[in-house]
Amino acid sequence: MNIYYHPVSTTSRMLTLFAADTGLKADFKVVDLFTGEHLQPAYAALNPNCLVPMLEEGDFRLTESSAILKYLAEKTGSPTYPADLRKRAKINEMMDWLNTQFYRDYAYGLIYPQIFPNLRRPSDEQQAGTIAWGKDKAKGWLKILDEKLIGPKNAYLCGSEITIADYFGAPILTLGDVVRCNFSAYPNITRWLGAMKARPNWAKVNEAFYGLVASVKDAPFEAI
Repeated sequence: MNIYYHPVSTTSRMLTLFAADTGLKADFKVVDLFTGEHLQPAYAALNPNCLVPMLEEGDFRLTESSAILKYLAEKTGSPTYPADLRKRAKINEMMDWLNTQFYRDYAYGLIYPQIFPNLRRPSDEQQAGTIAWGKDKAKGWLKILDEKLIGPKNAYLCGSEITIADYFGAPILTLGDVVRCNFSAYPNITRWLGAMKARPNWAKVNEAFYGLVASVKDAPFEAI
């Protein structure tokens, strides 16, 4: 089984952390986003989206991180994706919420336009408006996540046990480290992220990502 990825990619880090924690055996193949390897014909022939990650197992391919996580968890019989129908439905719900409601405004509204030149808006006015909108909407979603979805009782996103929703969500939230987001106003999120960052493989898996964070530590950013 091959998994094409990049170590700083948000959607790749969720797979590498899951693999490290569960002892999953896979051949992780780096696709260099910084040189544009993902846009070259060789990779585009495998994944027409020209994105990472991608799972390849024989002639079977998956190109969405959420689907890949579910596949890997089911394939390995991981307790992070329990067979109980309602428990699994709540995990799916949380992953969908993160991937649609939150990620849209937090990543593509607030963070990505500031760090990726190809996502910067054409004018300064449009750029400022996009970031202001994304920041405001993201703060609203963070309030819901903190107070209603995690709340004071849950250790993890879906209850007392870690699930693939946590592996999916933690890299998305920590994307904010690039622009120096501060979640101190959200104590339940802070507590949950602390538990994820304390996992034995977190530092190693995220080494390249934190190298990127350090490289832009003096850049001016708008953050939460």
